[in-house]
Amino acid sequence: MEFQVAARLRRFLLCLLWFVAGAANTFAADARCDRACLRTTLDQYLNAVIKHDPSAAPLFAGFRQTENAIVVRLGTGAWKTITALGKAQRRYLDPVSGQAGYFGIVEEGAIPSVATLRLNVEDRRITEAEWVIARKEAWGPNAPGGGLVDPDNLAANPPPDRTVPKDARSSRDVMVAVANSYFDGLSTHDGSIIMHEPGCTRIENGTTMTGRGGRGGTDCAANLEQINIALVAARRYPLVDEEAGVVLGMVVFVRKPGTATRRNLLTEWFFIDRDKIRTIYAAMFFPPPEAPVPNWPPYDGNWPIGNPTPAAATAGR
Repeated sequence: MEFQVAARLRRFLLCLLWFVAGAANTFAADARCDRACLRTTLDQYLNAVIKHDPSAAPLFAGFRQTENAIVVRLGTGAWKTITALGKAQRRYLDPVSGQAGYFGIVEEGAIPSVATLRLNVEDRRITEAEWVIARKEAWGPNAPGGGLVDPDNLAANPPPDRTVPKDARSSRDVMVAVANSYFDGLSTHDGSIIMHEPGCTRIENGTTMTGRGGRGGTDCAANLEQINIALVAARRYPLVDEEAGVVLGMVVFVRKPGTATRRNLLTEWFFIDRDKIRTIYAAMFFPPPEAPVPNWPPYDGNWPIGNPTPAAATAGR
């Protein structure tokens, strides 16, 4: 009799364990955000920004947002200034990391700007929003309005809108390594390090930089010998869209010592074909030396840490 009771108890506990495990798996699956979920969440956020209504977006209670690396209060900054999306719009999704991104044109009243947006989604709530907005009147490397912002050219030459066939896709690790090779090439001033297709193009704040000689060079790996970059720092790769063949890289260009040229924080969208860079689209801004960049973990606060040089400290004043 005692043996039968014990056997029944074991069966009951085993069934209960299976039930609890199944319920946990179901809850985890429900909490995960697939591509469709990320797309819906991204669109909800963008529509809320355009309507200037944060309550229309599924925001986490501890939601944090930056605009050009500056933390902004809910309902301020882009929540007030952006009135529409422009003619070039692309959305990228990464269910593995829970990140969604937008690259394209935003309208601030009658003025178009080039922008990157990164969202972090956890349990179907947006915990982070990181905007990088390139505005025509903002500071460039050495003077106001020098950022080569050209939304019209971006509208005429938008990023490819594609789904890469499964048998042609690179792995996530390879895609990140290929993107990182670009920054290694810039830091070492050696284009041969960059894993790229011959003739790879680069469009920067909407302006086509390659194929025109001079600073831009013939392709994305050319003319790096004299580029004013001492280090590509604070490298992040938060979003890898394997279906689109796209990696988002976010970095800080640190200038050579003694130059007054401003640092810049860049968002670089790498389009990768067969393990090589085909095209790069960038949105960037040039912060003053005292500004905190990128101001997101693991690089909270300023980068590089330390006091600016006298030449850099006076730039832009």
